[in-house]
Amino acid sequence: MKRAIHLLLITIIFASCKKSFLETMPKGSLLATKVSDYDLLLNNKQLYDQSVGLPSLLLGDDVGAEQAIFQNQPARCQLAFRWAADWYQGSDVAVEFNLYTTNLYSCNKVINEVMKAEGDNDSIKKMLRAEALANRAYYTFQLAGFYTKPYNPSTAATDAGFPAITRAEINQSYQRGTVQQTYDFIIKDLTDAITDLPAKQRVYTRFSKPAAQCLLGKVYLFMGRYNDALSQLDAAMAGVPATEVSLYDYNTAFADGGAFLPVGLFGPLYPNSNNTDFKESLLVKINAGGSILGGGFGNDGLSLDPKMQSLYSASDLRLKLYSTTYFNGTSIPGGRLRKYGQQFVRTGVQLQDLYLLRAESRARTNDLTGAVQDVEYLRKNRMPVADAIIPSGIASDRTALIRLIIEERIREFAMEGYRWFDMRRLSVDPLFSTNNYTHTIFNSDGTNSTFTLPVERFVLRFPPAVMIQNQQMSNNP
Repeated sequence: MKRAIHLLLITIIFASCKKSFLETMPKGSLLATKVSDYDLLLNNKQLYDQSVGLPSLLLGDDVGAEQAIFQNQPARCQLAFRWAADWYQGSDVAVEFNLYTTNLYSCNKVINEVMKAEGDNDSIKKMLRAEALANRAYYTFQLAGFYTKPYNPSTAATDAGFPAITRAEINQSYQRGTVQQTYDFIIKDLTDAITDLPAKQRVYTRFSKPAAQCLLGKVYLFMGRYNDALSQLDAAMAGVPATEVSLYDYNTAFADGGAFLPVGLFGPLYPNSNNTDFKESLLVKINAGGSILGGGFGNDGLSLDPKMQSLYSASDLRLKLYSTTYFNGTSIPGGRLRKYGQQFVRTGVQLQDLYLLRAESRARTNDLTGAVQDVEYLRKNRMPVADAIIPSGIASDRTALIRLIIEERIREFAMEGYRWFDMRRLSVDPLFSTNNYTHTIFNSDGTNSTFTLPVERFVLRFPPAVMIQNQQMSNNP
């Protein structure tokens, strides 16, 4: 990855900075001297408003593909949907890889230099460094979710990890280390960051303490460390009131005069159609929700998989985010649905994710009552209250309740890329490890083409361009 990072272009990364900020750029370094310079660096739009789509939109089994439209997607999208081993060819740029690694460069600039910046306010310097540490952990966690095997306690010490990128240098050599080392690195960054982060974010695109605690809880949950996860998620939830973040109640948002109305050509006015709607975001990070808009991976030509569609009750107001027609107004065959208002997907730290992560952690640690409270609170904001109640037979059965919470994650985040990361962690979970994952292409002639996810494709291969530039690294099988 030594030259993958040199794709960092000053005109992209510092588009939002003052011209005087970078009058010269020494090799392997970007010139910053004042605390305000590093603050500007963390305001870089690329850290939070990312115009590219992500492959996770195509990798989850919550999506199907409508061949009539999907056949017009770039080859890499069609190969990703089929869970092929290699999507990129030759010198093709892997946009999601480059986006995250260039953002790591910016994080490391702040982490390694801000404490020596001009100015005497050490508390501000520590806060900026903490924000950069939390962002470094976030991007490393995302990259691990693509390029390392799922965390498995029995093999993490030997499975190949993702390199710990700690220097803001263009030319450097990387070793992959192990999955255990990758997760230890993420945990340390978040743990170090939490002490100096503010209780309330200055702006919603910047890390707060509750956002970092939620992310650390999610990391622990993905590792199967449920007690540790619950401790962090409880702390994050306790800090939510100070952030002024709250859930939309779909019962009122879709009622006359509600916040999501009127429903226009691009769907309801909900957060995924409005990149300035931060009501449910503890930390705002946005990716494109469709390849027409984002020029990358996206949901154009994708529909909600019928198995996932069957998980919704008729009164679930989240169904109002879907359309029965293509964009041109023609009906989608078979009564299938597409998420028609989704111009963006929220990939930062969402309040609804906090509720579901804590519900799962509570259920995993045998606090079934607490788990039910969390998941019902979310459901009451997504459907009529009477329909949100979990049946007593499920509420009192730990395994059944965990399965319901996982299904609730599908209902809440379908077609937004979350499912891929859940599939990975569940593949090494004894409760779900026997699951099979399939994709279906619904052909124009009424036939279907089905693809089954091979176990080795829970981890992606590095693109050829990355391997050419980093020949000392091993690729994934």
